[in-house]
Amino acid sequence: MITQKALRILIPVTICLIVGFLDAIATQSSVDVWYINLEKPFFTPPNWLFGPIWTLLYILMGVAAGMVWNKGFYHKWVKTALYHFGFQLILNASWSIFFFGLKLILPALIIILALLILLLFTFKWFKVVNPSAATLLIPYIIWVAYATALNFEIWRLN
Repeated sequence: MITQKALRILIPVTICLIVGFLDAIATQSSVDVWYINLEKPFFTPPNWLFGPIWTLLYILMGVAAGMVWNKGFYHKWVKTALYHFGFQLILNASWSIFFFGLKLILPALIIILALLILLLFTFKWFKVVNPSAATLLIPYIIWVAYATALNFEIWRLN
């Protein structure tokens, strides 16, 4: 039997993986056609690396959100942390739609900058509620910062 604690981790992990799956659909539509023809900076990773990294990041994000949720949704700090998390997840999904789906590099750059800022606030609130959960967000923050630099350079070069 799944405990309530485990369920509160499983639900956000599932939601994050669904967002990742939807992002992958938006990405697949142009990664082999449009994206491949863009000028990219020297620090661009190989395409095959994105899937495994994002899968791991979505799992870590979901576990972190579940750990915060397990502190009790009735608490205003938990609610604040999870609201920030939800909004950053929306921006995360929006970025893929704008960058890969609509092929709008500059608007995607603005979205990812907003995502990075909101993610730092999410980290702050997760740290207030559960420092271990906040720690799980660190790889995600690093990756989004890296992706922001990558997005900026792609915009600059194209």
